[in-house]
Amino acid sequence: MSDSPMLRPSSPQSPQNGYVLAVDLGGTRFRAALVDDRGGIAHSCAIDSPAGAGGQPGWDEIDADAWWRGLQTLSDTLAGQAGAAFDAVQAIAICGVTRTQVFVDAQGAAIRPAITWRDTRAAADVAGWLAAMPPSHPECQQINAFHPWARVAWLLRAEPQHAARVRVVLEPKDYLNFRLTGRAASDTVSMARLSAAAQSHGQATDLMTALGADPAWGPPLLAPLDAVGPVVAGLPGVLARLAGRTVIACSNDTWAAVAGLGALRTGYAYNISGTTEVFGAVGAEPVQAQGLMTVDWGNGNHQIGGPGQNGADTVAWLLPLLGRVGAEGMAGVGAAMDVLLNAPRDPQPALFLPYLQGERVPYWDPHLRGAFVGLNRRHGPGDLAWALLEGVAFLNRTVLERAEAALGAPVGEIRFGGGAASNPQWCQVKADICERAVVVGHADQPGVIGAAVAAWTALGRYDSFVAAQDALVRIARRYEPQPGRVGVYRQLRVQFQAAEAALTPVSHALTALRLP
Repeated sequence: MSDSPMLRPSSPQSPQNGYVLAVDLGGTRFRAALVDDRGGIAHSCAIDSPAGAGGQPGWDEIDADAWWRGLQTLSDTLAGQAGAAFDAVQAIAICGVTRTQVFVDAQGAAIRPAITWRDTRAAADVAGWLAAMPPSHPECQQINAFHPWARVAWLLRAEPQHAARVRVVLEPKDYLNFRLTGRAASDTVSMARLSAAAQSHGQATDLMTALGADPAWGPPLLAPLDAVGPVVAGLPGVLARLAGRTVIACSNDTWAAVAGLGALRTGYAYNISGTTEVFGAVGAEPVQAQGLMTVDWGNGNHQIGGPGQNGADTVAWLLPLLGRVGAEGMAGVGAAMDVLLNAPRDPQPALFLPYLQGERVPYWDPHLRGAFVGLNRRHGPGDLAWALLEGVAFLNRTVLERAEAALGAPVGEIRFGGGAASNPQWCQVKADICERAVVVGHADQPGVIGAAVAAWTALGRYDSFVAAQDALVRIARRYEPQPGRVGVYRQLRVQFQAAEAALTPVSHALTALRLP
């Protein structure tokens, strides 16, 4: 799984229309590239994203300024690669992880470490906090431990000295845009849930005021293709060379990756399998389905689906557990997984429930836990690897069925991206279980391409967002469902659903226990 998107490379010399600096702040890797207006990547680089840490169970925090230092490092590296061509950058677009709160004070400083998308510290208290809220407010139905309102509630209750200093709450990419431009703003997609909580509804006051917070903590919202502002002068390192360039609001990493797959249009499903699994469909109307998020993605598109807590991260858990990652570390994940999947498989399948960190979409239950079910004495590492791939795909199918039922029509195909999309077996498993064609693009990191799509559209290079996707995105492979496997997977999925139902109460009981 390479860090350099495999798309048509362009010349090291600046093209006629220059480049955009496209950045993807992912949960595991932090990537940047100079991308021309045909999707050619002239230069790219990547570093590890800052690691989360927590002093207590369920906590996951990151120093927001570590992201700023990472952006400086990536920019310096790209400038070293590109030389004078770095000055041909026309605009900057940063996409990034969402459901992560950076609390910023009046001086523009991060008050405390950011609370990340993995954090479940509010799980035990959300119900009690909501009981004191206006019950008629529609956003109450959306709130759980991962909701930004829950993190604000926790800050007010647990760290009132920090809450007293808050002036604005930003997502990580918004914080980087703020450091670049001096303007605190977000986009309508990334900040949809906090914005909804800050709006009054009928006779019900807004949920921020009811909590004791200021609704103005939510920043001004822009469309993803709007400009935040120009890069200010005097920034450190090579960022100083970008003074005056336009910074595009862009959006979260899922939104950008879907655009980078060419799937941000009605009638498509998307699946991004990076650190976590994100699955959904795109329609023209804001339909609703149990456990799925409905978000206006702009340009007449509404997504229904959302992020999970599993995905390629489950592979990163399994391989070290089996002793299959050597001195090369996680760089050897792809090869190690290939060895397991190519080994002989026992005729009796095992099941894997992929809930190692609880689950967001479609269950929103931080207390779910993973399990292997149906193991026999003949099962080996390869059988576990197959069960893992299938378990994630069964969960994809659940999300797909709910989304298609709400949309009233099946999707035409699933566009698949992220690190897992480089594995042909996983692509085929998803096609067989979801019973839809799975299509993989040339770019193995579609978030970078999606950020570039947003930037070139905002600069006016293309007449529409769809036209920009058509110009920058190229298809690499297509996987059709195999009839001989579809029937078997239908039977196996019945047992997967039975295992989910049976083991949910066991998961809840286990998470409440603590060993002496």
